[in-house]
Amino acid sequence: DYIAERYRCVYFEQTDRGNNGRRRTGATPSEEMNGTGNLMDFLDEPFPDVGTYEDFHTIDWLREKSRDTDRHRKISIKSKESYWELIKSLLDAWSGWVVMLLIGMLTGTLAGVIDLAVDWMTDLKEGVCLSALYYSREQCCWTSNETTFDDRDKCPQWQKWAELMTGHSEGPGAYVLNYFLYVLWALLFSFLAVSLVRVFAPYACGSGIPEIKTILSGFIIRGYLGKWTLLIKTVTLVLAVSSGLSLGKEGPLVHVACCCGNLFCSLFSKYSKNEGKRREVLSAAAAAGVSVAFGAPIGGVLFSLEEVSYYFPLKTLWRSFFAALVAAFTLRAINPFGNSRLVLFYVEYHTPWYMAELVPFILLGVFGGLWGTLFIRGNIAWCRRRKTTLLGKYPVLEVIVITGITAVLAFPNPYTRRSTSELISELFNDCGALESSQLCDYVNNPNMSRPVDDIPDRPAGPGVYSALWQLALALIFKIVITIFTFGMKIPSGLFIPSMMAYHHHDWIIFKNWCRPGADCVTPGLYAMVGAAACLGGVTRMTVSLVVIMFELTGGLEYIVPLMAAAVTSKWVADAFGKEGIYESHIQLNGYPYLDVRDEFTHRTLATDVMRPRRSEPPLAVLTQDSTTVEDVETLIKDTDYNGFPVVVSRESERLIGFVQRRELTVAIKTARQKQDGVVSSSVVYFTEDNPQVAEACDPQPLKLRRILNLSPFTVTDHTPMETVVDIFRKLGLRQCLVTRSGRLLGIITKKDVLRHMAQMMNQDPESIMFN
Repeated sequence: DYIAERYRCVYFEQTDRGNNGRRRTGATPSEEMNGTGNLMDFLDEPFPDVGTYEDFHTIDWLREKSRDTDRHRKISIKSKESYWELIKSLLDAWSGWVVMLLIGMLTGTLAGVIDLAVDWMTDLKEGVCLSALYYSREQCCWTSNETTFDDRDKCPQWQKWAELMTGHSEGPGAYVLNYFLYVLWALLFSFLAVSLVRVFAPYACGSGIPEIKTILSGFIIRGYLGKWTLLIKTVTLVLAVSSGLSLGKEGPLVHVACCCGNLFCSLFSKYSKNEGKRREVLSAAAAAGVSVAFGAPIGGVLFSLEEVSYYFPLKTLWRSFFAALVAAFTLRAINPFGNSRLVLFYVEYHTPWYMAELVPFILLGVFGGLWGTLFIRGNIAWCRRRKTTLLGKYPVLEVIVITGITAVLAFPNPYTRRSTSELISELFNDCGALESSQLCDYVNNPNMSRPVDDIPDRPAGPGVYSALWQLALALIFKIVITIFTFGMKIPSGLFIPSMMAYHHHDWIIFKNWCRPGADCVTPGLYAMVGAAACLGGVTRMTVSLVVIMFELTGGLEYIVPLMAAAVTSKWVADAFGKEGIYESHIQLNGYPYLDVRDEFTHRTLATDVMRPRRSEPPLAVLTQDSTTVEDVETLIKDTDYNGFPVVVSRESERLIGFVQRRELTVAIKTARQKQDGVVSSSVVYFTEDNPQVAEACDPQPLKLRRILNLSPFTVTDHTPMETVVDIFRKLGLRQCLVTRSGRLLGIITKKDVLRHMAQMMNQDPESIMFN
């Protein structure tokens, strides 16, 4: 026994010297013999990677808020010590506003660049400006002095490809050549877009809003908001929209804005080291993205509040408003459309609407709800098939095929050939003397003594009827092709489906309010209401959608028609399913998103959901003073849990606290490097008092009290799951422990809650893929 004990002491002494190169400092030989030296408590000094989270994990909102409160308290105390500390505290307080200013400026600038580039590249598919290659058709004709009133849409400086190559602008040969080059340009743009996304930034595909919603709920997706994603998303968004695919840039602009927010968060430790504070910035960035997408700053703030944000305190509301304001101001200064507006399809209506028109407005809402349901089900079915078939393995081929089909079918119809913004602008605008659209082809009587544009009840000409047929075909084409387009491996947002109406004052339903010489029906108003109804049916937005459309028109009197259509579309769509397109894609991808709008009405208890179950092995726990470093490392290696409860002993199982897996790993790794005497047989202590070393040759203990969460959220085993779900939603919990009379029984994670809710709704509980 003596020889064995002596060998053990010599072994540990040699091991300590080999691991650290020196003996532990700061203690006298007598203190080392008695075990009363100063024991290093982990986190007495800051260490890297502590407090961070691993990829595809959920943050702990309560912990992040507590950390920020402690940080703010320390800054407040130090600010009273000197003027320099006071200045630092003021800079810290203003850092949030500085971040909002930078986000707004960069988002507005990128939006302006995207709009200019899309305008030029869309026109590039049809022709080129000879006076300046970087001019779009409209910009080219602005600079022309040879444009006449009769040919105001044409100018000598702008030539189509057939005219430039062959010298002929009309005829079958010119048409076929323009057709071929249109398809070729579209295929080139889409191929470049999908190739850049696939090679450099896979996270740059899609609209990004489902992932943004999940990230704002506390989920970690490394790289989704990175610098490289921002660059590739901006470039490929221009290419994707210019290719003529049935998609828009509104959703991707939210992703771009959030990338800007994440970029500037890295410049300030206040946000880079606290995931909860970072998400407040991202919520404001989302508002700035919608502000520049629709030219609606207030609507952007409400969109962030209603649709994407999970935690939205009052301070975030103010900063979101400021970020949206700066973004809109920056975009207005760039003026990409040359109309002193933030969007191409801004309109102003000055004619009243009549009570009888509520009926067609509500019918538009019904159509929007049905369209939204059809689109969501068709798109989700196609995306699910894409994930389980060879289509998922060949995303480049899929994009090329869809682009080819879209271009071939879109070119013959002028309403599908042009860009979405131009189409919406034409449908929204009223007819006037300067309009050359087919929709304004009304019969003019040469015997009329009053101006043409002052007589709104002229009969429709052949151009109007031709336009109606073309619009009907465009509507069917857009409905079908968008189902297959949304969700491909390129940046893609939802376009705004639009409808239109035209004057027919002789109908019996109009006789009650139509007066000679006065407007009866405003066609653009019906297009706007139809757009709101369809977009509401797809996304299930209400308040923010109405405000966005209101800001597009600048008229308060059209709020009631918009509200009627938006509410009706939501009611109709909700009758077939509660999830909008973004929530449906969240479920499809298996993201751990706990929607605050979902209701849980089942009568189950916490003991029915907690783990371990009866057939499962016992819960993996740590004891406060009897677990060695080797035991902890083995437990970490053999399990994939996010954390471990700490109990007094395995016999009593009285709960002490909870320790995170990542922090435990980092603590042991750092202690082996910086704390002398820590070896595999060292005992890990979570107690408040310093442990006593029994013998001088015993290994140095490791105290990890500082990384222990002493106040983990707990519920009893008889707590109703309705309450547990509500707690997870409102507090943003990562996990909660289940106890009975202070004794640990099990654990419930966010993933367990989502699985249980899916099981109660007869869905596949294994669809929740991430932690």
